[in-house]
Amino acid sequence: MGEGKMKIGVTRFSWVVGLFLLSGWLGNSLFSQNISADDSTPMAPTERIELLNGKNLEGWTSCLKGDPDPAKTFFMDEGVLKCTGFPNGYLRTKKSYRDYKLTVEWRFLKIGPGADNTGVFIHTQLPDRVWPQAGVECEGQYGKQGDFVLMNQTTCKGNETTSPSRRIKMQDKPNENPVGQWNIMEIVARGSTLECSMNGKKLNAIEDLNISFGFIGLQSGNAYFEVRRLSLEPISNP
Repeated sequence: MGEGKMKIGVTRFSWVVGLFLLSGWLGNSLFSQNISADDSTPMAPTERIELLNGKNLEGWTSCLKGDPDPAKTFFMDEGVLKCTGFPNGYLRTKKSYRDYKLTVEWRFLKIGPGADNTGVFIHTQLPDRVWPQAGVECEGQYGKQGDFVLMNQTTCKGNETTSPSRRIKMQDKPNENPVGQWNIMEIVARGSTLECSMNGKKLNAIEDLNISFGFIGLQSGNAYFEVRRLSLEPISNP
């Protein structure tokens, strides 16, 4: 091979190697961004955090049965989060939280047999699946908002044995407003304890939970509902 041809060959080889290395770097960078998109390191809020920005679902991800287009289930419309209720699954934060007060302002516009259910997921654990391997559902079914449902591997005082679904009924009568009116659910997660209030009335509390942090989610469960506020506030630990 002549000297000129050899130089061309070396140049082409260097270019190919450089492109290969650049592609690998980009691929690794994209992969790193992808796996770090969900932060499982729990964060305790130090100031009020609005989980809904009123424009889009930035900061959220979904897990829906059958892996459909999530925008057809959860979407923002005029500053309000709306959920069609189908298919079953949930929308959750990409960040994990602990030790907070969560306020959810939501409503059903109409309900019917088998179409009156949703819920707020607390301490949701990975991997995503329908339904989560561990976490607590603060029941959103009409007439039962105030109940807790322990999912799969979750335990608490008085419910130390795991099973797919264990309901802890509210300790007082329901305090929901009529369908069409807004309700305010307040959930206080403090260490291994959890409390739930509806429209200013404390309805339930559990302690000695085996999980004390995780992702926050909203359930798609066969009912259309709307959420106009979803915010976190710091709490003080005793």
